[in-house]
Amino acid sequence: MPVRSLRSSTLRWPRRDEVFSALETWVSTLEVPGLLAVGVFGSYARGDYGVGSDLDLLIVLNSCAIPFERRMALLPLESLPVPAEALVYTLEEWCALPRRSPRLAKTLEREVVWIWGRAGFC
Repeated sequence: MPVRSLRSSTLRWPRRDEVFSALETWVSTLEVPGLLAVGVFGSYARGDYGVGSDLDLLIVLNSCAIPFERRMALLPLESLPVPAEALVYTLEEWCALPRRSPRLAKTLEREVVWIWGRAGFC
C-alpha cells in the first residue's frame, strides 16, 4: 500500500526496488509445500508500473490438490507493500500452458522476472 514519505505529508507509491525487496523477504517466509519458483510479470516486471499498479505474481508448485481458482487465497498477499494477485500453477499445469493457452504462455515467457527458484523445469 502507499507509504508516507519521511519528508512530506504526501503518500507515495513504493518504488520498484522497494517492492522487489519486500517480495524477496516475503518469499523467504512463505510456507507453501512444493514451492518451485516465484516470478513477477505485468507492469512491475516491464518497468511501466505507476501509482495504483498491482503486483502480478507467477508461482509454480510441484503439485497441489486445491483447484487453480482457489490457490491464490492460500498466500499472504496482504503483507506485500502493494496490492497483489497471483497465478498459482502446478508444475504439470505450467508445462502444459503453451498448449492450453499459447497467448498467455508467450506473454509470461516474455515478461516474467524470476525472483526465486528456477525457470527451466519443463
